[in-house]
Amino acid sequence: MSVLEGAIIYSNLLVLLAVGLTLTYITTAVPNFAQGSFAVFGSYIALTLLRLFNIHPYYSIPLVFVMGGLLGVAIYMGVLKPLISRGAEVVILMIATLAVDLILLGLLGSYSDYLGVITKKSAKKFILTPYDFEVAGTTGIFFVSILTIVVILGGLYLLLFKTKFGVAMRASMENPDLAEIMGVNVEITRLTSWILSGALASVAGVLLPFRQEIVPMTGGIIIVSIFASSIVGGLSSIFGALLGGYIVGMSESFVTFYLSKIFGPSVLVYSRVVSLIVLIVTLILAPRGITSIKWRRIKWLKNFFS
Repeated sequence: MSVLEGAIIYSNLLVLLAVGLTLTYITTAVPNFAQGSFAVFGSYIALTLLRLFNIHPYYSIPLVFVMGGLLGVAIYMGVLKPLISRGAEVVILMIATLAVDLILLGLLGSYSDYLGVITKKSAKKFILTPYDFEVAGTTGIFFVSILTIVVILGGLYLLLFKTKFGVAMRASMENPDLAEIMGVNVEITRLTSWILSGALASVAGVLLPFRQEIVPMTGGIIIVSIFASSIVGGLSSIFGALLGGYIVGMSESFVTFYLSKIFGPSVLVYSRVVSLIVLIVTLILAPRGITSIKWRRIKWLKNFFS
């Protein structure tokens, strides 16, 4: 796998994860610290279907999409909605998602042990690259990740911009109080955003083992890159999550690759440092993310000083 190919695959997965995170933040103002564990949940669903029913992970994507959506429903209805109805502040909601992340980590760890016992194959640590295919020397995950991005983001675009429910959902994102006065059921839009968030993350989790080794703790590792992607692009913009995912994904992949050529492969362990550097630089130059920059004004200033 070439560096560019791997960078595109990784960026595609970050986009799925970052868009889901952004959706929940826009609708409920909650930065979901469990987003990475949502992805690992999808990874283990795919592994289970593979080992118990011999279903190839690529074929399991539709089912994992549904299962991830159900996980999003469970987290929102069982944890966040009761807290929101009691007037919990954002900090409390944020801590609640952190608690959910730790609970999911424990459950995934226990389940990996159980799956390993019943299948007599280790599930504590796994990778799915042996199950991938090749087309003209290019890995299948490259094409599948691109196709997944096109289908899912295309569907999300149609939902948000071509349906009445999408209009209502966008209205509730921009101004929930006004939307509620106008008759929009804000509660349904919040629930929908958590369904989509869980579904998108879980689908990314199906594809992630084709690129890297998965352990129950993987979600806690990649959450740094997920947050960086959302914040760099603009935490209140879905387009920003798309842009941020590619910026962070490409930066991590290429910078760590070239540094590893100089300092050795041990540098790859610290790839998330690149995400944090990109995040800090972006916040210094554009505190609200790249999508908040007034590019026309910058072009005007450039012309003025030239």
